[in-house]
Amino acid sequence: MWLKLFFLLLYFLVLFVLARFFEAIVWYETGFFATQLVDPVALSFKKLKTILECRGLGYSGLLEKKDVRELVEKSGDLMEGELYSALKEEEASESVSSTNFSGEMHFYELVEDTKDGIWLVQVIANDRSPLMGKVHWEKMVKKVSRFGIRTGTFNCSSDPRYCRRRGWVRSTLIMSVPQTSTSKGKVMLKEYSGRKIEAEHIFKWITAHAASRIKTVYNSEHLKEEWNKSDQYRVKIYLFANLDQPPAFFSALSVKFTGRVEFIFVNVENWDNKSHMAEIGIYKTPSYILRTPEGIYRYGNNTGEFISLRAMDSFLRSIQPEVNDLFVLSLVLVNLMAWMDLFITQGATIKRFVVLISTLGTYNSLLIISWLPVLGFLQLPYLDSFYEYSLKLFRYSNTTTLASWVRADWMFYSSHPALFLSTYLGHGLLVDYFEKKRRRNNNDEINANNLEWLSSLWDWYTSYLFHPIASFQHFPYESDWDDEPDLFLERLAFPDLWLHPLIPTDYIKSLPMWRFKCLGIRSEEEMLEASQESESDSDSESKDVLSGEKEVSEEELSTVHSPSEGESQCNAETCSCANKNGHNEPSERKVRSYGSYSATEDMEPDWSAWPSNMLHCTECVVCLENFENGCLLMGLPCGHVFHQNCIVMWLAGGRHCCPVCRWASYKKKQPYTHHQPLSNDTPS
Repeated sequence: MWLKLFFLLLYFLVLFVLARFFEAIVWYETGFFATQLVDPVALSFKKLKTILECRGLGYSGLLEKKDVRELVEKSGDLMEGELYSALKEEEASESVSSTNFSGEMHFYELVEDTKDGIWLVQVIANDRSPLMGKVHWEKMVKKVSRFGIRTGTFNCSSDPRYCRRRGWVRSTLIMSVPQTSTSKGKVMLKEYSGRKIEAEHIFKWITAHAASRIKTVYNSEHLKEEWNKSDQYRVKIYLFANLDQPPAFFSALSVKFTGRVEFIFVNVENWDNKSHMAEIGIYKTPSYILRTPEGIYRYGNNTGEFISLRAMDSFLRSIQPEVNDLFVLSLVLVNLMAWMDLFITQGATIKRFVVLISTLGTYNSLLIISWLPVLGFLQLPYLDSFYEYSLKLFRYSNTTTLASWVRADWMFYSSHPALFLSTYLGHGLLVDYFEKKRRRNNNDEINANNLEWLSSLWDWYTSYLFHPIASFQHFPYESDWDDEPDLFLERLAFPDLWLHPLIPTDYIKSLPMWRFKCLGIRSEEEMLEASQESESDSDSESKDVLSGEKEVSEEELSTVHSPSEGESQCNAETCSCANKNGHNEPSERKVRSYGSYSATEDMEPDWSAWPSNMLHCTECVVCLENFENGCLLMGLPCGHVFHQNCIVMWLAGGRHCCPVCRWASYKKKQPYTHHQPLSNDTPS
């Protein structure tokens, strides 16, 4: 997780540097910066009208370029960045979609239940033509959509009963705006009653209704009273301008930030005394002033602070964020960080996407789960002070120059999604290259075969999902999956898997192995030395010795196969084991004689070479043969001991249990404690 977070922060740093690089290129080619002011006198009549349309000011009736230029100057300073954005937006010929309502419920959910937006709906009555034709309506939709106003069409033929109840007997236009100044309040529907159906007149009607919700100040006394008043709004934004009504983008933002930010329009058109404006630090108009409990901030002096809807919306969201804004921001960051797994993960392509889907699901689930208690804590009344301090920290940090750069970069990359995606992909490919190089230097194995990885994934799925984890090294002592009902039911749900379990055989390598030794018997090295010393003897003598040894061994074997009556009960047992607790009980089994060795005390097995948790026995129950001196033994977790070859063949055949007690061969068991053998425990 920390590696992905590091790469994400590195990517944001690359975006920041890349934006500064683009600014340098623009400056080199044009000689202008985005924050540089533009003189409206040098602009053409068409560009001036484009600026007014983006700001939401009507220019109908203004035929002279001088009047249009003065209107631009009255609405706010013009920067190079705003001019560039306005011209690009005007050149874009993308069609804006409009909603077609299917009935009453659809209309209620989208229009009447929307508390923080403006809707413009064209109602088409039964057997009537629409108020605006298709061409004029598309032009109207494109004009109002740049201010966040949503549009739709309601055809009464789809729900005539609702139209009659509403009184829509003729085609008309309906506008919905919030009724109160509280957040998530009711909405009211306004019907267009004008006779002119041109787009300019309808737009003027919309902006007039939206501007009526903004508090307007007409004189200095009212301004003084409003400036010193303390009410529920902690953040207020003032527009000091010589205009008849505020721009449409300002009115649209007042609806969008209902209950969060108060918008106040100060009309200084007929003011004679502006001394109070000087007292509060306002020396020029137009000015956009943000007033917070921490002080006054003049909007428009930093990078990206244009007189437009998108720029001011981004600014206000950072100053006074809502919980939804923070959640969306965290959702975007978490998913960007999760997508880094696509490049960090090495190996098969299918493996990358499987890991990516798993990471996306995990991160988004954790994000939602972590937000639930946060939302609950925000409802507690005694956390209001904490909430206020958090907002104060946001306001301090987002009024800095660095924050203005970040907002400008956000608007730039959000308006150029192809550039954002291409830089993210390029950054990911670089991460993939360096990660692959690092793993090769560390000699890490990378599986680049899709089929091979899918095969290993299926093995993991069948071995570890349907069955318990067969890990000998890390299986806890106290865990017993046979006794757990959930796992037991899982196994019973798959009878074939219950009969033929798929358990990895890696644990066999960890089973203890050692060689069987007896006391009083010479080792192989000693016998080798003795044979070297006797090389000088004649061939006849060596033959006599060998024949003598053969006779002795035959006699010992006959003795073993013809036991005495006292030993018949011991030989009938499959394996002779020392009692775990070391008590002398009648049922205690004796240590039997070993193969070609006699049962005397000097032929006793060397138990010191055995692991402490292994039972003492002398016969392998798999092959039913006695252990010989020097043979290789292997023990199971239950304590039973067998020939190494015999038990490996047994386990590799799929029988993952002890041949004696049926204890799982991959599961640890409490170790046995061997006591010192008593005198009557020695073989007779």
